[in-house]
Formats: sequence, structure tokens, C-alpha cells
Amino acid sequence: MQPGKQFSHITRQDFVKVVTVVYCTLIGAIIGFPAIGYLVSPALRAKETEIWIPLGPLKDYPIGVPEPRRFTRSEINGWEKTVESYGVFVVRKDETKVEVLSNICTHLGCRVSCHPDIQEFVSPCHNGHFDIDGNVTKGPPPRPLDEFITKIDSGHLYIQYPPYRRSNPGT
Repeated sequence: MQPGKQFSHITRQDFVKVVTVVYCTLIGAIIGFPAIGYLVSPALRAKETEIWIPLGPLKDYPIGVPEPRRFTRSEINGWEKTVESYGVFVVRKDETKVEVLSNICTHLGCRVSCHPDIQEFVSPCHNGHFDIDGNVTKGPPPRPLDEFITKIDSGHLYIQYPPYRRSNPGT
């Protein structure tokens, strides 16, 4: 076989087809791989597990009086962004000790309200009652109100999201 004769059986039409397939494959890969990465990347993002939420200066909370506060959290799940509103009760015990309780009843998830006249939180769903520390005093709730971990930094109160689930003291 002479040099140059090995490709003599490829016609001009076959050569154009091969070159076209190679170029189209290259262009498809150049455009396709970044596009696939763009579409898949939200699912591969690491989720934030704990977040510190600012609730303002500690001096804004009177000692011994449950103070309602609200905050919002936005969460991105893939391409969907949701914004949820949360409520808490800040109970300042003294100059440095603070409890922050969720305002969600542990029975059916209703929002509890504070009744200062009886010094309790009351759930309207099934008349569940919680004392000022969030412990169940009456009704069907199976456990105390959830509590947030707190920190005070430079005179400002922060809570760690999400709250932790407290168990029943009798169990």
C-alpha cells in the first residue's frame, strides 16, 4: 500500500458528513455541558443547617413579660423560592437570661397567643395551655413549646433557626 492511498476510498460527500458530525458534536458539547450544569446545580447546592436570626437589641425586651416577635425566612429549593413568616415569644428572665419560644402549638400546629392576665400561652385549637416557660399546663398538647437557642452579642439578641424540639419533662 502506498502512502496516501489508505484514505482514497473516502468520498468527498463522506468527508463532509464526518466533518459536520465532528463540528456539531463539539458545538453541542460546548453549549450542552454548561446548560446541564446550570439546570442541575440548584439540586446539588448545600443546604444551610443552622442560621442565626437577629431579633434586635436586648434592651427592647422588658423583664418577665413575653414579647411577641416575627421574622421571615426565605428558602430556595431548586428553582423555587419560598418566603415564610415565623412568630416567637421572647421571655427575658433577667439582664442576661432569655428564652425564645415558638408560637406554634405542639398539638395541631395552631398559633398560640399570650394571655398576660393568666400568665399563660393559649392555643385556640383545643384549648391547650402553656406556662410562661412553654410547659404544658392544660389540654392535649403532647409536649412543651419548641424553644430556640439564643445568643447575645454586643447587646443584641439572636436566635438559631430552626428551634429544637423539647420533650415532655415527665417522659
